[in-house]
Amino acid sequence: MHVLSIPTWIIHVSSVLEWIAAIWLIWRYADVTGNAAWRALSFGMIPSLVSAMCACTWHLFENAPSLVWIVTLQAAMTVVGNVTLMVGSWQVWRSSQVSP
Repeated sequence: MHVLSIPTWIIHVSSVLEWIAAIWLIWRYADVTGNAAWRALSFGMIPSLVSAMCACTWHLFENAPSLVWIVTLQAAMTVVGNVTLMVGSWQVWRSSQVSP
């Protein structure tokens, strides 16, 4: 674990915890408002959470060359996460539009 400094580890781990909290809070918001579009946003956040977990995992094992595939997985999950967040956000926006 000496690859990263303690403050950097704090940032990495807190980012994962923040994503988990945000996913849960958005899911609860969907329940409270009855607007299922918020659930789509919550689901859309999962690939980004996986990406963050990949980064932590790779660093935990001291950036081992045998685990370089995790970096590829992280990059893929970042792209997928950006797309799913866009779709989820679009669904939230669409649900907020009032029909004439």
